[in-house]
Amino acid sequence: MKKSIGMFLTGLIVMTALHAQTFYVDPVNGSDQADGSSSAPFASLKRAAENVTRYQGDTTVVIKLLPGLYVLDDKIVLSREQKNASSSFIIEAAVMPDDTGWTPSEMPVIQSLSGNNSTTQFPHAAGFLVATNNVSIRGLKFVGNANPATKYYYPVTREATIYTGLNISQCYFVGERNSAPIQGAIWAHGHGTTITHCIFYGCKNALLLFNAIRNFSVTHSIIYGAYEAAVWFGPYISDFIFENNIVTQCNFFWLRPEGTYPAYRFSSSLIANNKHFMGVYLNSGGLAESENRNQIEINIRKSGSVTLNEVTSDGMQKGYLNLSPNSDGHGYNAGILTTGN
Repeated sequence: MKKSIGMFLTGLIVMTALHAQTFYVDPVNGSDQADGSSSAPFASLKRAAENVTRYQGDTTVVIKLLPGLYVLDDKIVLSREQKNASSSFIIEAAVMPDDTGWTPSEMPVIQSLSGNNSTTQFPHAAGFLVATNNVSIRGLKFVGNANPATKYYYPVTREATIYTGLNISQCYFVGERNSAPIQGAIWAHGHGTTITHCIFYGCKNALLLFNAIRNFSVTHSIIYGAYEAAVWFGPYISDFIFENNIVTQCNFFWLRPEGTYPAYRFSSSLIANNKHFMGVYLNSGGLAESENRNQIEINIRKSGSVTLNEVTSDGMQKGYLNLSPNSDGHGYNAGILTTGN
């Protein structure tokens, strides 16, 4: 059954690509005076996103990013007029991790140096601001914001609850708390957020999901070293899918609102070597461990040794930040590659 679903989704992606308006970006050899075609790519993400915003067609729009460093001096707003409710906005690597011969050096790197560029809830910096339906972000690496004036940086945000459909797959989120921190890798309100085959490494928080959260899933992903919490979750209004994940070396695994006791369901995952498992964020401020737990745990491992393929003197290998050969947790197929890590 799972194989059939996978084949269907693969076919759907291929058909979407055949009926899409595609723009290309090359930060090394592109030009923002070009037309964004494969032979004349744009140089910046900003130019490509602006072109999509002005696009009047009713088909899916794709931005393909060639390898290189993409430096953001402001947020990139992912928005478009959607005349066709089923059309999508896809931003993805030109070379995907599952492609033959892929190496980490071919992954586009997104780095923000922006100061605060949003005042929603409080002053902060966003990398990508999702402001339309049916957005997919695929095969990108987000690193932290090194601007000393920026206290809170969120690589992917969705501020409004009116939008639905945010699919993030095969992406890295790598923070460095002492030099280029990530306050929260994905801060998304609204319906239909799905995260699969992503790695969150050294982010203060990985997932921040507060308002109108429905149809949420996180699968086959690794959250390592979240020094506040792996997940913050708001009011529990519908079931979600949490399975085949690895969460380790974090402060809290999961935070929920004070005074709530939801029956979360966690399945087939390794959640081990975290300082606290379940906690609450207090109405008065601060965090506290919770002993009142109503969650349902199905095949959850709470012990094991997780080691990752970190960079050594040999440099960055293809399995970068995926599980090392001797690590526990290989059975979950968690990591960047959908075909096995």
